[in-house]
Amino acid sequence: MVQNSSFKNIFYQPLITDGVHHLDAEESRHCIKVLRRSNGDHVRITDGKGKFYTARITDASPTQCVFEIEEVIPVARDPYSIHIAIAPTKNAERIEWFVEKAVELGIDSITLVNCKNSERTYQKIERLHKVAVSAMKQSLKAFLPVINPLSELEAVIKNTTAQGRYIAYVDASNPDHLRSVAKRGQDYLVLIGPEGDFNDAELNLALNHGFAKVSLGPSRLRTETAGLAACHILNLLNN
Repeated sequence: MVQNSSFKNIFYQPLITDGVHHLDAEESRHCIKVLRRSNGDHVRITDGKGKFYTARITDASPTQCVFEIEEVIPVARDPYSIHIAIAPTKNAERIEWFVEKAVELGIDSITLVNCKNSERTYQKIERLHKVAVSAMKQSLKAFLPVINPLSELEAVIKNTTAQGRYIAYVDASNPDHLRSVAKRGQDYLVLIGPEGDFNDAELNLALNHGFAKVSLGPSRLRTETAGLAACHILNLLNN
């Protein structure tokens, strides 16, 4: 982002608006020990809620780096939002990869969903949150996406308020590509199923609640690849 052009690294302190003006132990170690910042140096910090802060280090402690805020830079949200509801993969590292890359591209919410053909019904949300924080910092973003714990697919389908509702379903007779049916400037929810895909009951439940069945292209994609493809398509549509 333009605001960050002079800063190659950003740090994360979600409690900065509550008056916490120091980095946690991990961030402090990286700032002071790895990047060798010292008293008087300026750093860029985000709260993950849409603001960047230019701050000056006043106590370069590698366990609790204290800073003084000099500038607050608010960042406007995009006029659209992307929510991907995705079934956890058998290999947990694949979902971690999806979270990392989706955050880099731009995503607002990720919900893990339990489906009839799900290969995994447990995922460490704390680990995914850590991956998301790292990706947010790497891509110099001001917003940290919400990562929701495992939810039943039915609840996600019935409780959404998104205008753009899509279910990615492997169907040779499905002619509608996501890029051709999605409208710009909406709140989107895209459902991505497990390797065994959604069953007929799940598909019909989604269709009965206003979801459109869409294709992500001619190739058969892995779950995490499909989620990333959907995220990328919607970002390209709006930028």
